[in-house]
Amino acid sequence: MKPTLLLLAAGMGSRYGGLKQLDGLGPNGETIMDYSIYDAIKAGFGKIVFVIRKDFENDFREKILSKYEGHIPVELCFQSLDSLPEGFTCPADRVKPWGTNHAVMMAQNAIKEPFCVINCDDFYNRDAFMVIGKFLSELPEGSKNDYAMVGFRVGNTLSENGTVARGICSKDEKENLTTVVERTEIMRVNGPVSYKDENGKWVAVEDNTPVSMNMWGFTPDYFEYSVAYFKEFLSDPANISNLKAEFFIPLMVNKLINEKTATVKVLDTTSKWFGVTYAADRQSVVDKIQSLIDSGVYPNKLF
Repeated sequence: MKPTLLLLAAGMGSRYGGLKQLDGLGPNGETIMDYSIYDAIKAGFGKIVFVIRKDFENDFREKILSKYEGHIPVELCFQSLDSLPEGFTCPADRVKPWGTNHAVMMAQNAIKEPFCVINCDDFYNRDAFMVIGKFLSELPEGSKNDYAMVGFRVGNTLSENGTVARGICSKDEKENLTTVVERTEIMRVNGPVSYKDENGKWVAVEDNTPVSMNMWGFTPDYFEYSVAYFKEFLSDPANISNLKAEFFIPLMVNKLINEKTATVKVLDTTSKWFGVTYAADRQSVVDKIQSLIDSGVYPNKLF
């Protein structure tokens, strides 16, 4: 069974401004998502599912979905603040989305096969798709609790224009993930890559430290775990009173690892990430894409 690619595209990109998911960065207006989908098709994926906000559905269908017709099947799912389990209501003054794992949950009815989750606005490069595509396509039919994560090397994932958020990972001797800790401020500080810890202190790490770029491989049983744990998350008064509390993928993954419910294989890639975290990143991304076209990695027009 061919795996599915799930793209999380519901965020507005507050640091960048505007709908960066729809920003044309290739020579014919291609978005970063277009390159991810082109690479996914090359890597053997059989379906694309997007999670978006309902209020830009029309724009999305017109500018994004129409170009994939005849290339690969596509489905849309919608994330909203009131998409909550029965018995729970959204605080009236909350405006922030519930986070990446909540977005994943929105695709439960659309995905019945192994799937890869990615951010829509990160350029992962083809090797990463080949690595995760191979893992998912080789899973025995009906597999459960056997997941994967593409572990990018942190030194390959930085912005020249400010801090980035990454999941700092550790793994055991079998290359299985042991912890992933979301660090929201990572950059080079006087040379070494460093992250700011809970006390505001900068902690240096090696350049090849694996980090999560939200490129995960799951089987459909992951949805059931997510629904159950999201109910726990919403039952915690601290998460309800904190209007910025988010249900991140690493939160769910850590729980499954710690309880020994699932294993998550860390798949190494030498791919160099790039993306538009800040407006000042844009021209650099345009130049890097053009360089990949000039070297023959991508055609001048994708779809």
